Amino acid sequence: MVEGCKSGRREAQMQLYQQYSKAMYNICIRLLNSREEAEDLLQDSFMDVFNNIKRYEYTSTVGAWIKRITINKCINHLKKKRPDITQIEDYKLTENLADTVNDDNYETETSYTIERVNNGIMRLPDGYRVVLSLYLLEGYDHNEISEILEISVGTSKSQFNRAKNKLRSILNNSEDYG
Repeated sequence: MVEGCKSGRREAQMQLYQQYSKAMYNICIRLLNSREEAEDLLQDSFMDVFNNIKRYEYTSTVGAWIKRITINKCINHLKKKRPDITQIEDYKLTENLADTVNDDNYETETSYTIERVNNGIMRLPDGYRVVLSLYLLEGYDHNEISEILEISVGTSKSQFNRAKNKLRSILNNSEDYG
């Protein structure tokens, strides 16, 4: 399929698009929180894929390569819009910062449906949603997120923690997401 795309065969391009477009659209919608922007960025991403497929060197799966292109497209689009990412350069992170989400102030037996969590994520402010999505859903670490978004590692970690807390608040206070 990749070799067919490298040769410019339309049926191979269509096959590649059909195989990966739904997953890439889901990434776009999570990062952008707009169907119209997600559709546009998905198309732009695949245009980049097809225009640059000859540079694909098989060092990762083609899916991972397409995912990277798609995420970069979304991040560059968000940078132009300037999401509200709070810079906290002097924020002191403790080793047990992650443990704060497991403290006794939160219900631990609440279960949420995937739809409810996805809806909650979409209600997060852009900066929170982007960091949470990159970290939890796309598997980037805070060092990578800081490079991608051009923020400090501390800011990435604090945005992630704030996103988790805000999401928990949204989920616990919203009756319309059941």
